Amino acid sequence: MDYFLTEEQLMIRDLARQIAVEKIVPVRAELDEKNEFPHETMKAIAQADLLGLFVPEEYGGLGKGALDLCIAIEELSWGCLGIATTYAANALGTYPILISGSDEQKKKYLPDIATGKKMVAFGLTEANVGSDASGVQTTAKLEGNEYVINGTKQWITNGEVADIYTIIAMTDKSRGARGASAFIVEKGTPGFTFGKKENKMGIRASITKELVFDNCRIPKENIIAKEGMGFIVAMKTLDKARVGVGSQGVGVAQGAFDEAVKFARERHQFGHPIISFQAVQHMLADMAIQIEAARALVYAVARFVDSGAKDVSKESAMAKTFATDMCMKVTVDALQVMGGAGYMKEYPVEKMMRDAKILQIYEGTNQIQRNVIGQALIKEAAKKK
Repeated sequence: MDYFLTEEQLMIRDLARQIAVEKIVPVRAELDEKNEFPHETMKAIAQADLLGLFVPEEYGGLGKGALDLCIAIEELSWGCLGIATTYAANALGTYPILISGSDEQKKKYLPDIATGKKMVAFGLTEANVGSDASGVQTTAKLEGNEYVINGTKQWITNGEVADIYTIIAMTDKSRGARGASAFIVEKGTPGFTFGKKENKMGIRASITKELVFDNCRIPKENIIAKEGMGFIVAMKTLDKARVGVGSQGVGVAQGAFDEAVKFARERHQFGHPIISFQAVQHMLADMAIQIEAARALVYAVARFVDSGAKDVSKESAMAKTFATDMCMKVTVDALQVMGGAGYMKEYPVEKMMRDAKILQIYEGTNQIQRNVIGQALIKEAAKKK
């Protein structure tokens, strides 16, 4: 379908696809097998200016919006979700600074983020804090001109490879969610170390680690917004980022679909290519419908985010949920079309299926997204009375 993308957006799409074909596809299986970070690929993405895509021009970026970022994420995900997750998490970690950071913080951090000189990570999740983001246990106590941070963040994408971390910690536990605050912590700060490297089922080219804070002292100027705004900063960050997770789902599904079609044309049974069999055609047709429907929703929501709408929670949750549920189904069906071959590591679809599962889990499980949507519907219904 023609989504009436601008000439610049088409260039972004083609550039990201070129990187996927030339720099990602040749190494994705090895990176997955070795659970290894894609240093050279990230350099190529930085050299293409894609790391500065979402950073405003006044801070050295390209000043593009959510749709532009989704287009790039989709194409990189077509190549490898692990690498695309590394890329998308860089944006996720940057959003708190973009959304609520001071001008001084933006001037200090965004230029290096835009060029890829420094990478970013977002620290919200803890051992007992996932879906219940308001239950953060990590603390930040103001002592003189410094905040002292203590606690552990778990399952953090880009952990240790990132240079800048946006962290959610409690400055006043008695206030519940309203006692959370957001901070910028730089790698190398005394008291800030890293725990174990996770051995994951999928997205193995993406590094996932614990962040450990033991009396970690940061300047009080490193608070984002002000005390008590952390939960709001986190929710606004996730609202902007979730449509990007939807685009990851579209990209992985498209990659799996392309592999299934190619295989179905080449594989012969009973003297005919299996793509000539109606059973296979119907599976492929359903996959194509689902991918296009998800892409249409993701692009529409991305445009809604770019419109400057104040509340995009429901729509962003819809895009994330629909596209990632679709991705899981399409990757399973793509493997089924390929039969025993699809189950083998010789072909990329088994990796795509393993990768796809995380999309239904991170940045808020799809069950939580349905809660978000349901609560929004209740509020809308109440307003209509």
